[in-house]
Amino acid sequence: MRGMAGRGHRGVAQGSSRLRNETTVSLPPVVSFDLDDTLWPIAPVIEAAESDLWAWLCERHPRAAARHSIESMRALRAEVAARFPERGHDMTFVRVHSLAQMLVAAGYEASAADRAFEVFYAARNRVTCYADVRPALARLSERRPLYALSNGNANLERCGIAAFFAGHVHAQSVGAAKPDPRMFAALAARAGVAPADILHVGDDPFADVDGARRAGVQAVWINREGRPWPAELEPPARTITSLEEIG
Repeated sequence: MRGMAGRGHRGVAQGSSRLRNETTVSLPPVVSFDLDDTLWPIAPVIEAAESDLWAWLCERHPRAAARHSIESMRALRAEVAARFPERGHDMTFVRVHSLAQMLVAAGYEASAADRAFEVFYAARNRVTCYADVRPALARLSERRPLYALSNGNANLERCGIAAFFAGHVHAQSVGAAKPDPRMFAALAARAGVAPADILHVGDDPFADVDGARRAGVQAVWINREGRPWPAELEPPARTITSLEEIG
């Protein structure tokens, strides 16, 4: 296992060099970005959003809060996703449906779930981008149309970065989540280019990198934290540690 990881890191280093050499000459016609953990760290955002939601529930719907904890609410969402596999990619549906189930069980109206979700969603979109993100997006958006390609339900307007993007393709609208090739096909159709004319940048080896290349899209792995590449996957052709390395 360790030996395979070592070979992966050698491939990563070579790929990073190729990326810098290629992109300083030209970029593909379209560049797309994953959002969560690519443009901002998502764990602290979700933690804060769940805390805001929990405080709101304790104040406004105490009977529901008395039956649950933040941890049990996560378990309930997992149950809902498993019960509706055809909607499991839609994080908004999963959260609203699980909130409605929780509220109704405590004697409240199901419609309160929409208000509860808005409390969560407002905080979910209060993101803090990595330091390299806004300068890189500003620079790249002057050269190529940029698209967001995400499994999550972040809102570009609320996150304050919509001005950099020509569009946003997300799992909820496609009906599937990366690495499903339908996500990348939807992106190509939205951008009006062939898959090979897209450079996708993301942090997830399976969803972003392997999913993209299986769909015929150029892929870049952004590895900000020096994580090992999964041994079961072919090493990425291109790896970066910062968006400054693109273009």
